[in-house]
Amino acid sequence: MRSRKMAMKTLGIIGCALLFSGTGRAGSIKGKVSVQGLKTPENIAVYVDAIPGKKFDPRAEHVVIDQRGMKFLPHVTAVVQGATVDFLNSDSVGHNVYWPSVGGNKKLAHNLGTWPKGDKKSFQFTDVGTASLLCNVHPEMSGFLVVSPTPYFAITDFEGSFEIKDVPAGTYTLKTWSEDGKVTTQSVTVASGAASVELTVKK
Repeated sequence: MRSRKMAMKTLGIIGCALLFSGTGRAGSIKGKVSVQGLKTPENIAVYVDAIPGKKFDPRAEHVVIDQRGMKFLPHVTAVVQGATVDFLNSDSVGHNVYWPSVGGNKKLAHNLGTWPKGDKKSFQFTDVGTASLLCNVHPEMSGFLVVSPTPYFAITDFEGSFEIKDVPAGTYTLKTWSEDGKVTTQSVTVASGAASVELTVKK
């Protein structure tokens, strides 16, 4: 009788362990962004909005944005809040990097100066929002840096497809940012496996 009780207790412990481990499993968010009034669904940032009570440390390695072929590459980059970005100049001419605001806050404007080919300058972005990257030497150049409150983000491809990996189980708000479109929000529930979403960004 005693051995039977012990066996039942052991099974109960194993069952609880499996239950709690299942709720903690990470999943992914796969989706597609459609656009109305925009030229393309490419280069739209999709990210999980702030998770209450959670803080995320940026990775030690820096994100690199290159100035090459008289362009900012990538054209749109997403990083987690607190990340450090290296701005590299791969062109044979001098380039400048500045942004007039972050998230519309002009107090966060910054000018890194101008530097020659092969050099780079770094900056840590501690405020959430989007920075328009510009070069005052070449006014035709532009890029965008989206500073996300979480590390769960992606940039859409030319078809508008995206995937955000390793998202903890839970229900979250997805947000979009695009160069010419309005912000879109949508609720998504993540469990083990992939959650599918469809988003529409309008002009």
